[in-house]
Amino acid sequence: MTVTGSPLLAVRDLTVRYGAVPALRDVTFEVPPNSALAVLGPNGAGKSTLARALSGLVPAAAGSFALDGRDLTGQPPDAIRRAGLVHLPEGRGVFPTLTVLENLRMATAGDRRGRPAALERAFEIFPVLRERRRQAAGTLSGGEQQMLSLARALTADPRLVIADELSLGLAPKMVDVVFESLRRARSAGVAVVMIEQFASRALDFADHCLVLRRGSVAWAGAAGLAGPELLRRYLGEATAA
Repeated sequence: MTVTGSPLLAVRDLTVRYGAVPALRDVTFEVPPNSALAVLGPNGAGKSTLARALSGLVPAAAGSFALDGRDLTGQPPDAIRRAGLVHLPEGRGVFPTLTVLENLRMATAGDRRGRPAALERAFEIFPVLRERRRQAAGTLSGGEQQMLSLARALTADPRLVIADELSLGLAPKMVDVVFESLRRARSAGVAVVMIEQFASRALDFADHCLVLRRGSVAWAGAAGLAGPELLRRYLGEATAA
């Protein structure tokens, strides 16, 4: 159980290298329980590397990160997922030829006893998926496929979800579906780290903001303080909604 006032996720001096090239340098930040952090930055800033490091897909060269006080540095991806940190990578993580219900059942294959409760929780958060439970996932809209991807992640009852560019390549109406899905996840008590191309939308959604540039923290603070001038300075433009 998280002690009141303590961070859910604590990242300290995290450094990642690809060979001799540093991709992240001494990145430090915290994510309080039930909050949302927007991670912004230009291409190549290290945003996806940060997501991959926190989910155990790439090793940390230095530094540490802990979830709810438990040090997860160096742990494999399955152990990190079981601890309550789930990474949704860029792209739609669904099986297109399977139905919505079959996709959710696949996500709960390791916990058959807890499957009914997990499925019901997913359907309560995303009622449209209940309506379309017998529909092939590949026939859903792009935004609805991302909703299903998030629902699959939530069957694991995570404490924190890293959403890496979930709106990439989607039409504006489908982007709305993605953001509404993340709001529903937050309402269910899940903290969110959002890596997002639509900076203004991400800032409206998030409580806090972290701007990366060339692998380092260029700015950090309350999302409401990250205005157009800051976006132009670090992102090169006031990224549109």
